[in-house]
Amino acid sequence: MSTKSILGIILALGIPLACYWWLKSASDSAVDMPRRYLLDTVVSKIEKGKAVDDSIWHKTANITLQNQLGDTVSLYDKEGKILVLDFFFTSCRSICPRMTRNMRSLQASFKTGGNVRNKVDTAVIQFVSFTVDPERDSAQVLKAYADRFGVNHDNWWMLTGDKKKIYDFAFNELKVDKFSEEPISPDFVHTSRFVLLDRHKVVRGYYNGLDSMAMKKLARDVGLLLLEKGKGEKSGLFQKIANLSWLWFVIVLAVSFFVIYLRGRAKGGA
Repeated sequence: MSTKSILGIILALGIPLACYWWLKSASDSAVDMPRRYLLDTVVSKIEKGKAVDDSIWHKTANITLQNQLGDTVSLYDKEGKILVLDFFFTSCRSICPRMTRNMRSLQASFKTGGNVRNKVDTAVIQFVSFTVDPERDSAQVLKAYADRFGVNHDNWWMLTGDKKKIYDFAFNELKVDKFSEEPISPDFVHTSRFVLLDRHKVVRGYYNGLDSMAMKKLARDVGLLLLEKGKGEKSGLFQKIANLSWLWFVIVLAVSFFVIYLRGRAKGGA
């Protein structure tokens, strides 16, 4: 076989393989996923004979309350869903109406058939608003409030119930006081924060529910979490292409034989 033929085969093999490794590398770093918050502990374990540290992130505890339709519901009823949470009260005349409108816009943007960029089945996202004034905000009051703002009850709960339970959830599970720009009284949870939980109930973001740029980032982060797989798995278009190992193997073989065939014809013609 001539030197040119060997060089042709090397190029035929090298270019597809180089593309494969580029795609694989790009798939590992192409997307900046939302960070995790509320670290519980770090444990050491042995992997492949080496000691490695593994971060254990806080999983938000379950909570059972009553929604605006009068149904008793639990946060863990929504297994596998991404959750967007906030705190409000219906008699609020300051930040709450605007937060509710922004949440409503976010809900609408993820409705199938809505915004093309965020076109997602609402079955995978749940919006949850906790009243911080449950003594006044009964299920009936919440229902009237939700209807006034055009809330889609299918995937948005407005929850009421035991005040201590709600406040413990806000401070001990979501730590809203630590990630709020405004000071929060332990006697009254009044915050503009929206909180994002992933499918495993781990906090993945805090957002200013009054800021349009923060809301855009929240929408983007929800979309990224929808693509996120379990631990050790990869996501995205690049990874899907890179994972088609059998196809790349076939392409390499086909190109190699084609180059050999062309070289043979050229040699025969000479």
